[in-house]
Amino acid sequence: MELSPQDATAWWVAIIAGFVVVLAVAALLSLLVYFVRIIDRRVAEIRATLATITENTASTALIPQTGDAVDRVLAEGLQHHLFLGRVLPSIPTPAAATNGGARS
Repeated sequence: MELSPQDATAWWVAIIAGFVVVLAVAALLSLLVYFVRIIDRRVAEIRATLATITENTASTALIPQTGDAVDRVLAEGLQHHLFLGRVLPSIPTPAAATNGGARS
């Protein structure tokens, strides 16, 4: 059985189209594998970052204690500043600052 020229052309078009489809599928699968590798690598980086964050925040219970200590130091410093402002005229006091900086 012999094919007509139109049938032979149709078969060659189908074979070439199939080959193009196979190449396109292979290219898309290669891209998929490439992107999956990138995602996997970045997930590993994020996992390592999260582990580092966990290690860095392990002592966050000390933050409120440190804040309280800083507040106490600031309060003590304010007491010294107010005392020295009353004793030494060259140190401005908050009361003098509210009066426009005028001194008597």
